[in-house]
Amino acid sequence: MIRAVSIDDEPLALQVITHYCAQIDFITLEKTFTAQSEALKHIRKFPVDLLFLDIQMPNKNGIDFYKLLDHDVIVIFTTAFSEYAVDGFNVNATEYLLKPFSEERFKQAALKARNEFEFRKNLQIQTHLMVRADYKLYRLEFDTIIFIEGMDDYVQIHLTNGTKIVARHAMKSILDKL
Repeated sequence: MIRAVSIDDEPLALQVITHYCAQIDFITLEKTFTAQSEALKHIRKFPVDLLFLDIQMPNKNGIDFYKLLDHDVIVIFTTAFSEYAVDGFNVNATEYLLKPFSEERFKQAALKARNEFEFRKNLQIQTHLMVRADYKLYRLEFDTIIFIEGMDDYVQIHLTNGTKIVARHAMKSILDKL
């Protein structure tokens, strides 16, 4: 499930996004904001995956607001001004919705966001290998593994501390985990 918030200085625009998000089963719109300062506090305390963000806002434009965020959140810009499109994509926006946008166009943007979310989730770097041996589950950090030796239906994992762990795994299954 993709956790999202929406920031727009127009309450009607927030209602539209809330309505459209309710029609999509993979997005949970957690909160909406008209004030950027409140949104920033919330996002820093409760990180989200997706941000629906208006660009033309009273205090700070949406692009500058997006640059303030500490983590890499997926952003879909929603604005009535097409001249900001290039700037939006220069900060790696997933999509740019020009107001007023249809529900179909919103769903297309949501699907792009889901694809981006899944891609990022799959890119998370794994730093360890989980292996069951001797009735235990071992967490082996990659930098502690010297080499893995295949022995028929077993593998022997040689560690930097001199320990050898013998586990009932085919070498192919270990390679798949790596």
